[in-house]
Amino acid sequence: MNRELRVLMLEDTPTDAELAEHELRKAGMTFTLKRVERRAAFVQALEEFHPDIILSDYKLPDFNGMDALGIVQRDHPDIPMVMVTGALSDIDAVELIHAGAKDYVLKDRLARLAPAVQRVLAAAQVEAARKSAEMALRESEETLRMVAASAQDAILMLDNDGKAVLWNAAAERMFGYSRQEALGRDLHALLSPARFLEAQRTAFSRFKSTGEGAAVGKALELAALRKDGTEFPVELSLSAVKLKERWHAVGIVRDITERKRGELALARANRALRTLSACNVELVRAANEPELLNAVCRLLVDIGGYRMTWVGFPEQDAARTVRAVAHYGHEEGYLATAEISWADTEHGRGPTGTAIRTGSVQVNQDFLANPMMTPWREEASKRGYRSSIALPLKSAADILGVLTIYAAEPDAFNEAEMSLLQELAEDLAFGIQTLRTRLERDRIAHESLQHAEVLRQSLEESIKAIANTVEMRDPYTAGHQRRVGQLAVAIARELGLPEETNHGIELAASIHDLGKISIPAEILSKPSKLTAIEFMLLKNHAQAGFDILKGIQFPWPIATMVLQHHERLDGSGYPQGLRGEQTLLESRILAVADVVEAMASHRPYRAALGSGSALKEIERGRGTVYDAAVVDACQRLFTQKRFAWSA
Repeated sequence: MNRELRVLMLEDTPTDAELAEHELRKAGMTFTLKRVERRAAFVQALEEFHPDIILSDYKLPDFNGMDALGIVQRDHPDIPMVMVTGALSDIDAVELIHAGAKDYVLKDRLARLAPAVQRVLAAAQVEAARKSAEMALRESEETLRMVAASAQDAILMLDNDGKAVLWNAAAERMFGYSRQEALGRDLHALLSPARFLEAQRTAFSRFKSTGEGAAVGKALELAALRKDGTEFPVELSLSAVKLKERWHAVGIVRDITERKRGELALARANRALRTLSACNVELVRAANEPELLNAVCRLLVDIGGYRMTWVGFPEQDAARTVRAVAHYGHEEGYLATAEISWADTEHGRGPTGTAIRTGSVQVNQDFLANPMMTPWREEASKRGYRSSIALPLKSAADILGVLTIYAAEPDAFNEAEMSLLQELAEDLAFGIQTLRTRLERDRIAHESLQHAEVLRQSLEESIKAIANTVEMRDPYTAGHQRRVGQLAVAIARELGLPEETNHGIELAASIHDLGKISIPAEILSKPSKLTAIEFMLLKNHAQAGFDILKGIQFPWPIATMVLQHHERLDGSGYPQGLRGEQTLLESRILAVADVVEAMASHRPYRAALGSGSALKEIERGRGTVYDAAVVDACQRLFTQKRFAWSA
């Protein structure tokens, strides 16, 4: 297709259209896109935009994908249509395919879109070629009928002994013998290749014995000889006629060389298309590069019917070696002895080396006749290679490698087949790049995870060091922060919070009194009641702890938890007097755990009050001072699950 590809998109969601367009352009496709949403605009676009392919959603504002498919099948059946939709039942999918959709792609799997579009376009191209070939064939047959009517077909008549008694002008042109040269001669000896001569004489004798009057035989396809010795395919229709008590055979002969060429070209194109489709499936499935390369080589031989295929990567050594990384088929040690290079030398001027060096497709249609194949001719002949094609695997920056395919017959690669194989090579190069990008991405992600884990461990070790520093300065509350952390985590688990959140709560608890390092030691260890000024200084520890921690990037809101652990639901807490859910849930958990542990443990100014008194205190403030759900969880831990602090 010489002009730029035209894509008509029937989609009412602009973001979905942009995602689909992005996938196509990411795959390297160049196209003009027109998006419509409604039936009238769709019908108009079909007439004016002349799309090469249609991408359609299923649910649309004033009709649906099945309606759109019906319009296309009725008015523009040659335009392929691919459904790009959200959730689609198996029944709907089958109905769409039966109705004429070429494929369907779910919107949550848009990575399939570009391969699907390329496959459908390739199929459309082959279908167009097939129809063109069929039309040409019909026109040829019509022409032959007209020629037959005016005696332009080769019309031959043989007597009972197989001698030519009629030889028209068309026969002269077809076989190269003049009428004088042909009449009276044994027609089978004249026109039949030696290997078929006796078989055709036997068949003619059997044909003559069919009975009285005229007998019409079926059209036969067989090989015939021209005067110059060349062999060509013909279609022969025979009639047995009894004239004057003697049997004669009348034959109408058509040269079917072009038809055979067309059939062979179509068969080869279909073979390449089947291979392309199977390889595209492997592009999606393959988990790594060797798996992909070996699968493509295997499919080219098993489905494509080629003799052998291999993938080579260019080395940067002095000899510029082409290193085989995958192969399949009748290789039998060929690659080990071929010494294929991509340098501009005798061993680098074959199709493979030239494809790497120039970045263009290289075709060798005959090992025996191509002088460039001299270094490999003998070994290739031993393995049944008669022709080959080398397709460069190109990235945006350079040549990744080359895909080389060998066929068992000469002139095996026509234009249509080469086009499909080139598309396969482009897909394979894209697959290689994708797998390498994924591998590099995974490597970077793994290194990032390791780095993040090291940083996290460093942060946690720093938190522990800070906690130990605080406890060393206040020996009377040694272990308080750790025990608050144990209870706070137990409450969080009772509430069903995620373990990652629970871990952050435990770390915040372990340094929730960090700000006390700004309080004079004599106040912290004072055995009697604090004065108002001393108490005000003590209350500042929450803000002081926040000020120390706020500049550190933790994965959890640790600084905020430390700031809020003395806030209360009714606003009676400090330092900000927050109310209700203005505080984090984690802070409300710390508040309850802090009160319970403090009351249950010994302090310089009083003896331990015990967990019973602590539980009564939080019950008294349930729903007013302390979060009700947190209080209930704490109560269950002590009354039902026998919570106890570890040493």
